[in-house]
Amino acid sequence: MAHINLLPWREEQRKEQTRQFATIAGLSVILTAAVVVLVHVTFSSQIDFQNQRNAILEAEISTLDASLKQISDLEETKEQLLSRMDIIQSLQQQRPQIVHLFDDFVRTVPEGIYLTNISQTGTTLTIKGVAESNGRVSAYMRNIDNSDWMSTPKLQVIETKKGTLRSSNFTLTTSQSLPDDDKTKGEDI
Repeated sequence: MAHINLLPWREEQRKEQTRQFATIAGLSVILTAAVVVLVHVTFSSQIDFQNQRNAILEAEISTLDASLKQISDLEETKEQLLSRMDIIQSLQQQRPQIVHLFDDFVRTVPEGIYLTNISQTGTTLTIKGVAESNGRVSAYMRNIDNSDWMSTPKLQVIETKKGTLRSSNFTLTTSQSLPDDDKTKGEDI
């Protein structure tokens, strides 16, 4: 029987398989490294691109914030101007009222009453005067009730002085009012 030595062939086959395995393993490692590098580069470029977009958005947001601040400043200025215009308009509307009020004082004061002091706080008028009798003060209060520019008279103090002439010092308060528009349309100054 012949002796055949198959060991070197098997050994060569094992070496070939080991070399193929090492080559495949090396190629797999290189391919895996290439894929990892490619994924890393792709993600890194996407992150950089998103960071650029975020920077652009932040710049636009800061520009819009500055615009919003200007708008709010303009709104505040607008409100101040509107309030000033309202005050001026109300003063313009009230300007003829004092003329009507003084005219009404002349019309409502009955004979025998002399006014010594008239003061106004807001729409409240305080009237001080001297009357020949208490009945004249009552007549004056009725005249004020019937007035278009004054209403709700309230007698605060009445002091009767006895002497050669009987007289009464009085203090009353009344409210300044606006008449109906129908009555005053023809009376505008």
